[in-house]
Amino acid sequence: MPDSPVISTRDKALQTNLDQRRYGTFAEIGAGQEVARWFFRVGGAAGTIAKSISAYDMQVSDAIYGKTPRYVCRERLEDMLDYEQNLNIERLTTGRGDTTAFFAFANTVSARNYKGTNECHGWMGVKFQAHPGDESSQIIIHVRMWDKTNELQQEALGIVGVNLVYGSCFLHHDTDRLVESLVDGLTTKRIEIDMIEFNGIEFRNVDNRLKSLQLVELGLTDAAMFSPQGEMLQPSAALRKRPILVERGTFNPVTDTNIDILECAAKQFCSEESVDGEKVIEIMEITMHDLTRDGKLDHRDFLARADLIAAAGKTVLISNYFEYFRLAAYFNRYTDQKIGLTLGAGSLLELFDEKYYTELDGGILEAFGRLFKNDLTCYVYPAKDEESGKLTTTRNIRVASELKNLYKYLLERGGIVPIVDYDERCLDIHSGRVLELIKKEDASWETMVPKAVVKVIKDRCYFGFCELEEA
Repeated sequence: MPDSPVISTRDKALQTNLDQRRYGTFAEIGAGQEVARWFFRVGGAAGTIAKSISAYDMQVSDAIYGKTPRYVCRERLEDMLDYEQNLNIERLTTGRGDTTAFFAFANTVSARNYKGTNECHGWMGVKFQAHPGDESSQIIIHVRMWDKTNELQQEALGIVGVNLVYGSCFLHHDTDRLVESLVDGLTTKRIEIDMIEFNGIEFRNVDNRLKSLQLVELGLTDAAMFSPQGEMLQPSAALRKRPILVERGTFNPVTDTNIDILECAAKQFCSEESVDGEKVIEIMEITMHDLTRDGKLDHRDFLARADLIAAAGKTVLISNYFEYFRLAAYFNRYTDQKIGLTLGAGSLLELFDEKYYTELDGGILEAFGRLFKNDLTCYVYPAKDEESGKLTTTRNIRVASELKNLYKYLLERGGIVPIVDYDERCLDIHSGRVLELIKKEDASWETMVPKAVVKVIKDRCYFGFCELEEA
């Protein structure tokens, strides 16, 4: 993306105030009136602010927006946006609707409490008309605050809010730049944006999965999630108090082997006494490393993989966590339930390669302490040598001699568990082989991937399939 000059928070607020086409409401729950305050203090607020409200008391909030079991959640934010924008249109259209585009900004935030014991996060959004008389469009984000004091967190929230309002007014035609601008005037050490969603007529051609990818690519968050239906998921809401089973892979494409690994591991995972099988969330994770070729991201390639994972009915996670212990720490942030990771035998061998842990003071011991500290289990799928046909399993894998005792310890305590009852046919199926057969126009590839995946590849012309048909 080309570099764009960063406009200061003050100038963004003032430019919005001086734009006579924009007029709306600021509704903020928790963390003070930090966003509206920017527009008041730079001058010209009468040109922008129709109303500013802080429904801080829960009973007052319920009386205005309806009852809710939780106040810092997406549902409450959307209730606020809908209510305030509908009120703007109802009250103001007759007098100025021909020349004014109305908006409603809202947030509901839990900033650091005086004991410092709460989760510091919040939902923020804007519902707006891009032009007078338009249908409303909407942008929603979820933020996590990393500053150590309430005052600094409020300051950061105010800046993000101004960036969001400014973006909706002046950058809605360029969503890449809009996303990038959300942390103008801040650093990711202060604010993390782990979820974003664009909706409405102005964003009818926006694929929110690409916006999630952009969040990770820009470093605004280290991981982003979306459902098999393509809905953006906020991690703490999606993972809270749920057992998690995750398979890492390239999924290029999703094969019967990928499915067999996850299904076999799930049977063993759900048989654990501490695991409530009804609550397990199964995730297919792709790292940014596996999505990047020659330092660049291929968006069509990413969407192909995402579509195929969706066809398999699994949740997608895109992450910057190359090391497994960092991935485990990410999940432990959101759940206190059991976590399972699936690995091929080859990946297990890499897990024991000490070169990946040289930056840690405690080396591999520190990494494994972090990885297995909350009773995490690695479920290992065997690997078959193509030439000899010999299987590599948890019983015969060869780790470095100085690590044998560590490996034996993890195996005996149940940190490493072999996957059993697997489909032997799947041992010969690999993504690379499937791609090779597609290029050769050999229809046998269709027997190596799920039927739903076959259909998506054919219908959407992935991996050059339609080009081969036309040729």
